[in-house]
Amino acid sequence: MIKKLGVLLLLLVITSSVAFARSKDTRSRELKYQYQVQKEDAKHDMEGKILKLTPSGYMTVDEYEKMSEYKDKTNIDIQIPKFQVPSDFKYVPKPLYRIVKYNDPPGTIELSLGKHLYLKRLVNAQGIVSPDYKILVYPAVYYYTDSASVACDLFVIPLDDDGTNLNKILKANTAKKNPDPILSTDKSIDNYASFRTLTPVDFSVDGTKLLVKQKIGSREDGIWETSVFVYDFNNQVSYELNEVRDAIVYFWQEYMDINLDDKRWDIYPIGFDVNDSERIIVQGFAFTGEKPVFLGTWSVDWQGNQSRLISFNNNIKPQVSMNGYKVIQDGIEPYQTVAKEEKILKEESKQVRKNFKQQQKDAVKLIKDEYQFTLKGLKDDYKDDYRDYKKLRSLKGSTEDIKLQAAYKQYLIDQANKDIQKSEKQIEKYKKEIEKIDSKIEKIYEQNGESSAVLSDSPIDEPDYLGQ
Repeated sequence: MIKKLGVLLLLLVITSSVAFARSKDTRSRELKYQYQVQKEDAKHDMEGKILKLTPSGYMTVDEYEKMSEYKDKTNIDIQIPKFQVPSDFKYVPKPLYRIVKYNDPPGTIELSLGKHLYLKRLVNAQGIVSPDYKILVYPAVYYYTDSASVACDLFVIPLDDDGTNLNKILKANTAKKNPDPILSTDKSIDNYASFRTLTPVDFSVDGTKLLVKQKIGSREDGIWETSVFVYDFNNQVSYELNEVRDAIVYFWQEYMDINLDDKRWDIYPIGFDVNDSERIIVQGFAFTGEKPVFLGTWSVDWQGNQSRLISFNNNIKPQVSMNGYKVIQDGIEPYQTVAKEEKILKEESKQVRKNFKQQQKDAVKLIKDEYQFTLKGLKDDYKDDYRDYKKLRSLKGSTEDIKLQAAYKQYLIDQANKDIQKSEKQIEKYKKEIEKIDSKIEKIYEQNGESSAVLSDSPIDEPDYLGQ
């Protein structure tokens, strides 16, 4: 009995001394600490990847700075959003659109702003599309609350090259507009409640010129004057056609002995002459009584150098070309079509949600498998490092310093050879497992009267991606 107690005490002393020696071993504790830190880092990376699958709205400073970098809006592909249909609505009318001539009837286009301008202080008015569907020009109207005045700019939006003409117009977005306006009104408006607006009238036949009218007036006493401009896209310059106003004043003063400067009168641009695309048709009216007085139909060249009287007969309608386009609403989709589309969308949404959940599960599983593979690699590396360190300690205790380096180097070579042999055995094991699977597959083919060799030699039809 006493001998047994003595043996137990001896074992306890030896075990405690070994544990104490190991706990005092700085290198072994360092290896273990590095292993634990690497495991924690791998776990943190794994959790971060899983969190990124479902964005929470939080981000790091680096992520925020990367997303805050300047992006050229002209190169951004803006998708038309699809609005969610509430579940309690069975039928929501969807508008249909079509393309029509912009200046039809000629000269009747006016800005329609309403109360929205005073509430929003910025309204993008009806735009006009060029004859070749390359650009869209629209007025941006501003309201200044300090002076209750209105000003305007004319901007250009380049249209996409792809898609139908209707889709190109519907996809036009102010985010893609050219930064500098092609025409602007005077912004330093001192008169209270005054306004200056720009309204596109029409494009020329070749789309290189744009006819624009500027209305200047006051909300308290109406329009004061209408000015006519032509913008030349080729040279990027604008011309104010004041010559036609001077010609009308001169004619009525010289031949009718009427001074129009004492009267309230104005001109109305109609469009480009259908017989001469270089000339603009305008009409004049004087407001001196209950009925406006017709001052004649006139034409002026697009640079405002020469004016001509066409007719004093107001019943003769001037012939102008209608070249620009706009989009208008053309009814709504039938109930049956909308109901059918709604049913298809519900089925598609259900399948999309199902596919999304499955993709999430597959992604999480892939991340976790990668994490487990990383842990296995860290564990193997830790075991190898600790094994080599133990060997180095044993060599230090039994080998002189001169022979220590050579002995440790030989140990590393022998250990590398052992690892290679171990890997080769694992490869052979995997090969045998593959051969077993191949033999099972071959037996299945033989049972069905087929051969896997025939199937493997048959050509595989690859999808024609270029044709799609």
